[in-house]
Amino acid sequence: MGSRTALVEDLLERFPQVPREAVFKEDLLRGGVAFDPSALSDNESGEVKPKSYFIFSFDHGTLPELGEAALRRPPEEIILTGGPYDLRRTVVSVRVNPASPYRVAADGQGLLGLYLDGKRIADVGVPPMPEYYRHTLSNGKSVMEVAPTIQWGYLIYLTVFRVCQYFGAKEECQYCDINHNWRQHKAAGRPYTGVKDVEEVLEALEIIDRYDTQKTSTAYTLTGGAITKTVAGRDEADFYGHYAKAIEERFPGRWIGKVVAQALPKADVQRFKDYGVQIYHPNFEVWDRRLFELYCPGKERYVGRDEWHKRILDSAEVFGARNVIPNFVAGVEMAEPFGFTTVDEAIESTTEGLRFFMSHGITPRFTTWCPEPTTPLGKANPQGAPLEYHIRLLQAYRRTMDDFGLSSPPGYGPPGPGRAVFSVSSFMDSLPADEGTEAEAPAEV
Repeated sequence: MGSRTALVEDLLERFPQVPREAVFKEDLLRGGVAFDPSALSDNESGEVKPKSYFIFSFDHGTLPELGEAALRRPPEEIILTGGPYDLRRTVVSVRVNPASPYRVAADGQGLLGLYLDGKRIADVGVPPMPEYYRHTLSNGKSVMEVAPTIQWGYLIYLTVFRVCQYFGAKEECQYCDINHNWRQHKAAGRPYTGVKDVEEVLEALEIIDRYDTQKTSTAYTLTGGAITKTVAGRDEADFYGHYAKAIEERFPGRWIGKVVAQALPKADVQRFKDYGVQIYHPNFEVWDRRLFELYCPGKERYVGRDEWHKRILDSAEVFGARNVIPNFVAGVEMAEPFGFTTVDEAIESTTEGLRFFMSHGITPRFTTWCPEPTTPLGKANPQGAPLEYHIRLLQAYRRTMDDFGLSSPPGYGPPGPGRAVFSVSSFMDSLPADEGTEAEAPAEV
């Protein structure tokens, strides 16, 4: 038995209250997965929905370092089921790492499986190419480039500004590769639109709406880099908000509208609401004051941690506390050289942040940190945070929600192991499967 298998099985035994599916999912998200050529897609001409690189790279290597996976993209996500751990249906965002002990490959019958230390541990399903990806806009652009879908088709991810105006070592968040991801796609000659035209977005949504006959796509997220000045003559609230306004006017009530933006003053947040946005994500990134100042220097310089938190609380007066869902990047708390050196300290700090927001009725969510190698923290911490941290965070998260009587946030699909579709962390997989929640996603191929 390989060392990674031994570590995972030890944690499964020590934390039986955390769904086993979430343990494997967090390990794949934090450390990545390798792909045998037999498991790669044929890009947009194939039968499998390929990885769209919708905002960050979420890879453990640059495109030139990924080998064939840079030419034949891996699938956007994979689904794990069965195997010796009897895994329930688990949707996992793909983060490529050629050196990972986890590998996806086809067996002698052509059936995909997930292998850990050379042993098959789960069957693997891949997302079928959606019909709307087979159609192009009138200008020839692909729907995948303008309006990719993730979370097994649940969420349309509209990165309408592909770079960030926090730029350079003194402003960029130290774990974020949005600007590098833009550069690497342009260097590779891939289509990667910097600022998406609102009419292109509407045309792509029309195609999705026309061919998504099962109405699997349920929400859209408007997002992109921070805007400290203007883009196309608009400030941040107006820039992201005018897309929402156009979408809601063209498709009233078709999707749950969400926006990821900075923590803005209350008057700007009101503009989002007026434009038709239903859910606001003013991400706080990391709780600890010292780490926020070190890891988010641009946000500290332009807004500041205390003001950022105040604005999050103020936004609940506009959207209602349940519809304010700030994200944090789980794992950067333990990043060297400045992070916590023990899991206990990291969990204590992050739980303090969870309790602060949840005591006001605001339910944060998190993305599992992927240490992208072009970022300062990724370069210094190629292994990311320990798996034990991520498992104990799931425990602390659910316990804190229970303490304040909160339930799973809206706009994320169904909660519960075997049902969740949120793919970039396991927080939804670790929550109870409530009755009457949103329908499950369609089957894989």
